[in-house]
Amino acid sequence: MIRMSSWVSAAGLAVLGIVSLGCQGEKKPEGAAPTGSAAPGAQKPADPAEKFKGQTLNLLTWEGYADPKFTKGFEEKYGVTVKYTYFGSSDELVAKLKSSPGVYDVVSPSSDVAYPLVQGGLVDPIDTSKITSWGDLADALKNLDDAKKDGKQYGVPFTWGPDYLIYDANVVKEEPKSWKVFFDAQYKGKVTLWDDISNIYLVGQIMGLDKTNQAALYNMTDEQLAEAKKKLIELKPQVRKYWATAGELNDLFKNKEVVLAVGWPLTVGTLNKEGLNLKGVIPEEGATGWIDRLMITSSSKNKDLALAYLDYVTTPKAQALVFEATGGYCVANAKAKEHMSEDLKKSPCVTEGETYFKRLNFWQYVKERKKYNELWNEVKSAK
Repeated sequence: MIRMSSWVSAAGLAVLGIVSLGCQGEKKPEGAAPTGSAAPGAQKPADPAEKFKGQTLNLLTWEGYADPKFTKGFEEKYGVTVKYTYFGSSDELVAKLKSSPGVYDVVSPSSDVAYPLVQGGLVDPIDTSKITSWGDLADALKNLDDAKKDGKQYGVPFTWGPDYLIYDANVVKEEPKSWKVFFDAQYKGKVTLWDDISNIYLVGQIMGLDKTNQAALYNMTDEQLAEAKKKLIELKPQVRKYWATAGELNDLFKNKEVVLAVGWPLTVGTLNKEGLNLKGVIPEEGATGWIDRLMITSSSKNKDLALAYLDYVTTPKAQALVFEATGGYCVANAKAKEHMSEDLKKSPCVTEGETYFKRLNFWQYVKERKKYNELWNEVKSAK
């Protein structure tokens, strides 16, 4: 279980886009050869591009995490191909990884399943000395315990962000202050929720369970789960559909089928570029959030290439492109700001990182995950 003190200490995440983390260069001994030069008679180091040329890297990721905006540069640098498979939920990630050993090289688990992947031996420890920008990644993310075992690091911080309340501002004229707007009769049939157990966390927030203990959402008692189930069933008449992928959520908004949703910044950023007027807010009850890492699978056949990818995609320039491609997912490298457009620098991740981070209750390991999944399935099948 992730200790909540780890989340509270994460106020330091304000460095994302606000303060660049500094590091001092190592002093070279007198007479040392200049960087990049070789001693007389020494063999020329092998070109990594030659080592990897022609290889294929297979990603198993959330939608948006294989965008050509940032993967194309990696492909061109090493002469490789990046292929990807998207998953729609944490449970789907685990299922695909277990059922297809050797297929995937890199996965992007969120903070609710990072722990079981590490403890279950499904991912390998990472040599962080091979991650060029490791020192620039936010300590608040690197120091969390769920991606560590026996003193070894198993995940490289990549992105983090909120489970927004998204609304169509052309229809919902006043900014919603509470998640309870989902129950408003005027929006009957115009609400969409993610097809995921995180709806149980959401209802737990509406119930106020995490006011004194954020971990309560992920460790509900049987009585609390029964109450959450009751409220989710009460909400069903309001729900147009439970969306499974970000693309499906986009279509629901574009087709004017829904005006309220639980979703991510990717949806807001993508659809507003197409002329919609969506807004994402964190209501008064707060919102849950996710921290996504990149991990190398223990069954990968391309572990060196996978490590090279982790190194590449956490550099400042690549992280800025990730930020742009995902519509503003907060990124782990503070120096990404140096490569952002002035418009992107206006994101809450950049302008109010500390406050933004503190308002989110980040997903944690759910010990009774099977029970949560059973409850969610009962909600969906209820008449």
